[in-house]
Parts: sequence; structure tokens; C-alpha cells
Amino acid sequence: MIERIPIALEGERVDRVVSLVTGLSRSEATAVVAEGLVTLDGVVVVSGKVRVRAEQEIAIEGDHQSRAPDVPQAEPAVELTVVHADDDVIVLDKAEGLVVHPGAGIEHGTVVHGLLARFPELAGIGDPLRPGIVHRLDRGTSGLLVVARSDRAYRSLVAQLAARQAGRRYLAVTCGAPEAVTGLIDAPLGRSDRDRTRMAVRSEGRSARTRFEVLERFTHPLPAALLSCSLETGRTHQIRVHLSAIGHPVLGDARYGGNREPLPVERPMLHATELSFEHPGTGEVVTFRADPPPDFVATVDELRTASRGALDDEDAPAGPDEPS
Repeated sequence: MIERIPIALEGERVDRVVSLVTGLSRSEATAVVAEGLVTLDGVVVVSGKVRVRAEQEIAIEGDHQSRAPDVPQAEPAVELTVVHADDDVIVLDKAEGLVVHPGAGIEHGTVVHGLLARFPELAGIGDPLRPGIVHRLDRGTSGLLVVARSDRAYRSLVAQLAARQAGRRYLAVTCGAPEAVTGLIDAPLGRSDRDRTRMAVRSEGRSARTRFEVLERFTHPLPAALLSCSLETGRTHQIRVHLSAIGHPVLGDARYGGNREPLPVERPMLHATELSFEHPGTGEVVTFRADPPPDFVATVDELRTASRGALDDEDAPAGPDEPS
């Protein structure tokens, strides 16, 4: 069995990749690696801890597959907002709550299923299990996502993302506000030892850099801020983990400490608002923008209104029976 490592698995351990590709358990995949039955770009690997790179070729000797993952099929019921589409790329404004591609027990109702209903030719682009997908947004994150519609676009976008040439800007509402107006969070990220579904700042992790700018600060009903965040790298949960690491998690992000009273929200207040890349067909740099959805706007408006109301109360003159 020979496969090419998709961008979505960049940096993963080789034993996990073998498990995903074959359907074997993690312990079974580790044993396959230890037996010398796995090669990366023709070189035998015997440690499951080896990290893979996008576009590497992984070969697994023998028939170890317990169940081939189901190739996703078209599902017209999945609603998508297409911002732009041409012969090479499709740009979506992903709704919060939508998973980008199948995996981790989610086999239906993803962005990929909806894309295949509208653009069936995507089935032949890139990874058959994640056709056209070159980067992801978390389930609870809304906003812009680019999908490759041609082979040349897939190769180009994967290369641009790997070389950090694509621009991605997010809006985030945080719990509390950084003291500095602008800043750079430079902290390597890796899997948490306590929970492998979580990411954490780790000295041995992969390089990760997030720039931020405080656009607005709020005081009521809780200290908060509206931030603009730009990715210099694109690691799993990067913005969420970085902001949590500096003590200002994304509001509503239960996984990384952002569930706060008295303003509970149902998802992380994180929106991919701007996306730029070199168009694979024309060579021109193109930029797309998407306004945040109603729930994000409503949260910011509530913070803004409550903070202004509190300020007006402080500035109001004392009444006749009140101390001045």
C-alpha cells in the first residue's frame, strides 16, 4: 500500500498515520512500524515517533488493512456558502458547527460531502478521503476556507501553505485583554500528554507563531477584547492554544478555558475573516474577506453595549441624595 501524506497530517506521528490509513488500532500500527514494514520516501522507519511531512510517500508492506475507510459521497443536504469559484479554486465561508472532512467518528454531513454534491470533479483531487482539502478550520470556527479544484491548484496551495506564503487573518473575542496593543506569540505546539485530542505549548513541539492586534477592549459584563490574529504558521488549534497560553482564551472555547460567566456562548468566538494566496492559475495574489456571522456580531454588540452603559453610569452626576 502506497499513499502520499496530505497536508492535514503534516507533523503527525508515523504510527498514527499508519493507523488512519489502514484502519488498524494504534498498538497494531506501532507493531507494523517496529517490524520495519513502513517506509517514508523509500527509507525504512522503525519508530512510531517519527513525524511525517506533507507530500511524503508512505509505503506499508503486506495486507494489514482491517477496514478501508469509506470514501465520502455527495450529500446535497449539506448547505455551503460559496464566496468564489473558478476552474482552480473554491472559496467557502464555512458556518460554525460544520466539520471540514470525515474523521474521528464523523462520517457524514461534512464540508467535503457538501462540496462533492456541488463540485463532483473534486473526487479526483488530492486525498480521496479529503478531496480538495488543503487546510482546515475547527468545527466551531466560522469563516474562509480555500479548496483546490484542480491538480495544479492542489500542488500550489499545499506548497504555499507549507512555505507560509498564504495570508490568514482571524477575528477573536477573548476573555480579558492583552496589555499590549500588538504582539507576537512565538511558542511551539504539540499534542498534550494528558489528552491527545488537545494541543499544548511544548518545548519539543513544532514552531508556531501568531501575531495579534487589540481592536477593542470591553469591561462589562466581563473583561474581554476583540482581537485581529494573523497566522505565520498553521498548527492545529494554534490561535486557541496561543491565546489561552497568554491568559486570554477565546470566549466560548470550553476546551481551552474560555467558558465564562456572565456571558456564556455556544462556540468559540473565532472567525476566519480574511484569506489571501497566489492564484494557481493566474499567479496573481487574490484576497477574500468574510464578515463574521450573526452570533459573533451579537456577542461583540452585547459587550460593547454593556461596557458603554457601565461607563455612562460612572460618568453620570450624583443625585441629590447621593454623595458627590
